Amino acid sequence: MLSAYITLIVILIFLALVAQRKPEVSHKEILSQAVDNTLPLLIRIPAAILAGSFLAELIPKDYIVALLGEASGVTGIILASLLGGALPGGPMIAFPLLLAMFKAGMGTPQLIALLTGWLLLAFHRIFAYELPMLGTEFVRRRLIVCLPLPLIAGFAAQALGQWL
Repeated sequence: MLSAYITLIVILIFLALVAQRKPEVSHKEILSQAVDNTLPLLIRIPAAILAGSFLAELIPKDYIVALLGEASGVTGIILASLLGGALPGGPMIAFPLLLAMFKAGMGTPQLIALLTGWLLLAFHRIFAYELPMLGTEFVRRRLIVCLPLPLIAGFAAQALGQWL
């Protein structure tokens, strides 16, 4: 976590130095935009983490372990991939739920498949945005390409776990 933070700080310093050389860039305006974008997150992130913590205590651990635990194998990876595609909302909803399921005993390969399914499939986004705006031919091609990817990610994570 510290290395990611340090990397972001280095990138920020580099970008600020590059922006400093351009006279049309206002650091004051950039700082104002950053504060405007950050303030809503200061409320959402703690609330989401707290909700995820409560959810972790409410989810029946035996149920999660049986369906999506490490021992669920191929069936768990397939189920997690489909569940990921059906998981609605953005990261403020999905990540606390994923954290709760992981704390309840979800296996790492299954979690990777679920997260990949959420990122790539997102059935709610298909119906709300992609079909109306991009059409059925695009959605068909994208789904053909993307459907196997959560499974591949889950199986690769499972194989890597056995290898390590």
